[in-house]
Amino acid sequence: MAAFMLGCFAVAPDGTLLCSPDDPASIRFAWRGRPCRAEVAPARLRLEVMAGRVPSTAEPGADRMRALGAVRALPRSLPRDWRVSLTPDHSIRIETTAAMPNPPTAVSLVAAMIRFALALDPYLDALEAGGSGSWKTCPG
Repeated sequence: MAAFMLGCFAVAPDGTLLCSPDDPASIRFAWRGRPCRAEVAPARLRLEVMAGRVPSTAEPGADRMRALGAVRALPRSLPRDWRVSLTPDHSIRIETTAAMPNPPTAVSLVAAMIRFALALDPYLDALEAGGSGSWKTCPG
């Protein structure tokens, strides 16, 4: 049985991801309509989501102060190894890393992606309640 492709990864018949240790590979996925990315490097996985966007002052009816308050409160509720940042276009990025077996496997990659996505839900809910988590306001 030959290797098959899972996104940008070649997967060996035993499920091992064939990644170059010098060139981390990543796969994109979506959760609740938000773009996510998983980047595999030796013994670790970097996971991120563009969780929402702080509305512009030009958006009618947007409560920018409430939205910024939700973003400001988020780090206190995130797990210890998670980080939140505001990008220059006011998009909200949440990211973390997870341990991966060495060599990584397709099963460990998909399982880590699912754990990350499910763990995101309360934080996405909090951003939405604060007016900054709606992905409809985020650029394409």
